[in-house]
Amino acid sequence: MLDAAQADPDIVGVALAGLTATPKTLPPKLFYDTQGVKLFEAITRLPEYYLTRVERALLHTIAGQIVALAAPCSILVEYGASDEGKASLLLDAGARAFSSYVPIDVASGALAAMQQRLRLSHSGLSVHPLCADFLRPLTLPGDLAGRPKFGFFPGSTIGNLEPLAARAFLGEARHTLGQGAWLIVGVDLRKSVDLLLPAYADSSGVTAAFNLNILHRLNREAASDFDTAAFVHRVRWNEQEGRIEMHLESIRPQKVQLAGKTLTFDAGETIHTENSYKYGIADFRCLASSAGWSAPSVWADPENLFSIHALRAD
Repeated sequence: MLDAAQADPDIVGVALAGLTATPKTLPPKLFYDTQGVKLFEAITRLPEYYLTRVERALLHTIAGQIVALAAPCSILVEYGASDEGKASLLLDAGARAFSSYVPIDVASGALAAMQQRLRLSHSGLSVHPLCADFLRPLTLPGDLAGRPKFGFFPGSTIGNLEPLAARAFLGEARHTLGQGAWLIVGVDLRKSVDLLLPAYADSSGVTAAFNLNILHRLNREAASDFDTAAFVHRVRWNEQEGRIEMHLESIRPQKVQLAGKTLTFDAGETIHTENSYKYGIADFRCLASSAGWSAPSVWADPENLFSIHALRAD
């Protein structure tokens, strides 16, 4: 077990804030250490996880239309960019539509690896990785000031935010990108629970491993001694809130040490680790409007599983 003096104070702080609350929670940003990024990449390839597959197919179809909205040599700013897979569909869709790319993510290792790959695959592209929490106010690199910005927020990551937090993010993104900017947002749509639940509780157990990795990370970085075998992955559909919920359930009464603090768990008590809100198209447009964006264009796949919205900061 890591000595408390060696623990990461930022991780300890957010972990204790959530785990001493009622009910207990942990923020989703703790998922994305090196191992968490690898596990999430594996999730996106699972047959049950329709989101990435459907969004990529839709982006491939409409990339030309999206890029046509961008001014020549615009700056592409991607929120939550752990890899360049989806951004490449836009970067490759139009000749020199974007001269600069700003991937923003909390996973510094993933950003460094991405920058190296892009040096080889897009040699003429200026890449400015920004290791930051995109829910907080951001300052883009100074040499990009005054140039047109084109925001990109794929993956329905906005669904991981509470509606008020989603509205706050959209408002902050409007401030960061500036007047006249565009923001392309991937939004998962409401659908049958029979499709939703398997996407977050796959038969091979990869999502369970991803969820449990948050406890492994606390053991590695926050001086905790979680017995990860004493917790199980649980997924729920909350009809009233319109969201999938991921939890880690304690299978027995237990006590856990974290940075010198004792945490008590009852049998059946859960740690709420993530939400994934599902929207109707009109509902999301209303949310965007409340944050100062117009929503002139929206695209959906033929089965209406997923939508991509083009928002404009008028």
